[in-house]
Amino acid sequence: MNDQINRRVAVVGLGAMGGAMAATLRRAGWDVTGFDPSEAARAAASEAGIPTTANIADIAGTPYAVLSLPGASIVESTVPHLLAAPGTVAIIDTTTSEPATSKRMAGLAEAQGAAFVDAPVSGGRDGAASGSLSAFVGATATGLSAAEPVLLALTGGKYSHIGGPGSGNVVKLLNNVLAAANLVSVGEALGVAQAYGIDPAKAAASISDASGGSKVSANMYPNWVLTGTHNSGFSLGLMARDAALAVEVAAQIGENPALLAAVAGRWQDALAVLGPRADFTEIARTVAPALTPAGAPNTENGAANGTAAVA
Repeated sequence: MNDQINRRVAVVGLGAMGGAMAATLRRAGWDVTGFDPSEAARAAASEAGIPTTANIADIAGTPYAVLSLPGASIVESTVPHLLAAPGTVAIIDTTTSEPATSKRMAGLAEAQGAAFVDAPVSGGRDGAASGSLSAFVGATATGLSAAEPVLLALTGGKYSHIGGPGSGNVVKLLNNVLAAANLVSVGEALGVAQAYGIDPAKAAASISDASGGSKVSANMYPNWVLTGTHNSGFSLGLMARDAALAVEVAAQIGENPALLAAVAGRWQDALAVLGPRADFTEIARTVAPALTPAGAPNTENGAANGTAAVA
């Protein structure tokens, strides 16, 4: 990995996560080129010192590529462009995507002598900026070996090889639907505490030190909900999509997780009144609106932000 050619990496998708990962890779000594169809996203990356291109053909055949995209369909349309020229070693897809898509892309890459690994990440923009993300990796042993230098730079070694292609997506979706469930249940519980006249911050802290505790009670509610800031950087639209997709993936193999399906329904309800661009912690505004200074959403004119609700 001391060869300069092998230190070249393209980052496709320069939003909050992709832009932060590009900066992390650059600090780690990688020769980074960013691509995004959005001029604003490219401009933000350029201001952070990341060279960018508006033409995806310019990064075809780059030895390594990191994808940070909105969904599976865009992954599927992007990968063939990256493989259009020889030289690709590994494509690391950090998108929360669909397992079937990852399996197809892994097969496409393998046929051209490259590796494609699904490596959806957790840790948010702070983890992306500090190189401390955790990743759920689906890959063959050969694919994992090819992608490992980039995975190490992004996670500091904090990744789990779940199994073959697609398996990283499955576990990431399950992780997200569990977080979605916890955001609802903690909100309801703290709403009950407040109704009893108990400071919800004290209740959250006490619960977080006990068996009912979680990152949601220890961090998300105290930092983003009780303060009313709701600025995690992850949208309600994406969480609602992930929860629904987790249930859909389960159904594809004949499983019927009834509680998780109910949770996914609660998120669709919140999406309808808050809109996709709301912060995902704003689910509390529909679960227990008295907990947050932001209060209950105004539903008189549809979605609170005036945007049609989409999953």
